[in-house]
Amino acid sequence: MGSTTREEINLGAVTLAKLARAYDVPTVVSTVGVDMGVNEGTIPELLAELEGIEEIDRTGVNSWEDEDFRAAIRATGRRKIIMAGLWTEVCLTFPTLDMLREGYEVCPVIDAVGGVSTVSHESAITRMVQAGAHPTTSVALGSEFMRNWAREDADKFRAIINDYFDRSRELHGKGGNITDR
Repeated sequence: MGSTTREEINLGAVTLAKLARAYDVPTVVSTVGVDMGVNEGTIPELLAELEGIEEIDRTGVNSWEDEDFRAAIRATGRRKIIMAGLWTEVCLTFPTLDMLREGYEVCPVIDAVGGVSTVSHESAITRMVQAGAHPTTSVALGSEFMRNWAREDADKFRAIINDYFDRSRELHGKGGNITDR
C-alpha cells in the first residue's frame, strides 16, 4: 500500500479481529478473485484470529454487490457495521457507500486498511464521512467495547491493547505503552 505499510495495516486488522473474537462480534470475511487465481487469500495471521469463519470469495470489487456477502451481513441481524478492507478507496468505500444508502450505520476501521496512496486513502475517508460513515481505529474501537477499566471484562481489552503496543513497539522500535510516551 502507498498510504502506510503492510505491517501497519496488519497490526490494525489483527487487533480488530482479536477484538471481534473477544467481544463476540459477528464477523464476515470476504476475499475477491482468490478462486479465480487473481488475488491471494486472507493472510494466515488474520485467519488464525478468525478461526472457524469461512471466507466468502467473490468476483466483484464491491462486496455489497455480492449476494453471499449481503446475506451473511443480514444474517448477523446487525445494523451497525464495523468494516475494514484491503484498499480504502475500493474495498472499503464502495460497500460502505452502498450500505449507508440502505440505512446501515458503518464504522470504517481506518488503521486496518490502506490506500494505493496517501491521497487516495484520505480522499476515500473524506468521501465516506461525507456520506455519513463514522471512521474509527482498532484501539478506539476496543476502548469503546471495554468502556471502563472496572468492568468485569476489561482484561479482554487489556490483553489485546498490550499485544497491540508490543507489536507497535516492534514495528517502530520505541515505547509502545501509553505510559512510555
